[in-house]
Amino acid sequence: MSRASYHSSISACDVHIHRCPSNITPLNLTSVSKFHLMGLSEDPDLQPLLFGLFLSMYLVTVLGNLLIILATSSDSHLHTPMYFSLSNLSLTDISFITTTVPKMLMNIHTHNKVVSCVSCLTQMSLFAMFGCMDDMLLTVMAYDRFVAICHPLQYPIIMNPSLCTILVLVSFLISPLDSQIHTLIALQFAYFKDVEISNYFCHPSEVFNLACFDSFNRNIVIYFIGAIFGFLPVSGILLSYSKILSSILRIPSLGGKYKAFSTCGSHLAVVCLFYGAGLAGYLGSVMSHSLRNIVVASVVYTVVTPMLNPFIYSLRNKEIKTSLRNLHRRIA
Repeated sequence: MSRASYHSSISACDVHIHRCPSNITPLNLTSVSKFHLMGLSEDPDLQPLLFGLFLSMYLVTVLGNLLIILATSSDSHLHTPMYFSLSNLSLTDISFITTTVPKMLMNIHTHNKVVSCVSCLTQMSLFAMFGCMDDMLLTVMAYDRFVAICHPLQYPIIMNPSLCTILVLVSFLISPLDSQIHTLIALQFAYFKDVEISNYFCHPSEVFNLACFDSFNRNIVIYFIGAIFGFLPVSGILLSYSKILSSILRIPSLGGKYKAFSTCGSHLAVVCLFYGAGLAGYLGSVMSHSLRNIVVASVVYTVVTPMLNPFIYSLRNKEIKTSLRNLHRRIA
């Protein structure tokens, strides 16, 4: 976030955020500079269990993704387009989970679920940015698999280092744009009808739902953002896999089909998990009134998926497992 946007956020939070005025008679406009996160549970007996569980999941996620980064960077055999994208995805996953879980752990430890407006908008902005990076990198990886399976002889020429670098850089440049759009939309809201966010972090759709904004127009905004930064990457992934499936079906031998599909099986599993939970978490607040369903989808989207990615990519990948064993021998 730029310095100008940051100061705009502080100004908007300190001055312009009030409770909704009545359409008939004006109410006392009470300034709102903080939000209250509902969290995962209000039961005090569950707080130590939740703290230990999410701390463990966070450490496993960071360690697992760091091992993927170390394995791909230290082994020259893994200096390929696919593993270059995978290492960037692992770095993004570490950043993605870091935007939500440490703050939640601190809230549980301090028994304080209050978050300032500036902190809330900052978390929302970072969440949108790293979530978009995941979207874009998964799309890049789908294109990589499409070229590898549908054009294997031309793969080294098409997926050259320059193109791989450009694709990753484009992903990193588009993501802040998504983040700024979320922030700018939030800053346009002059009034909020409540200060309680029905989640354990400042989810963009939850913040938008609190705004004194016509529900139809609010839903249009959410769907528009989802279409631009969600539907387009998904369309690219679906198009890539439709071409991949068509090529696999033309392979005569069953063994050849299995070998071709196994090269993209891990990526496909991550895509289904990430987009399935992400769609439920992002649009759930619009279409569902069940707080539990929204929170569960958010946990899967923001915590479980980044944690499982290293396992999905390493357990079925002989090259990653070999590189990790070699890395362990060098360290030992």
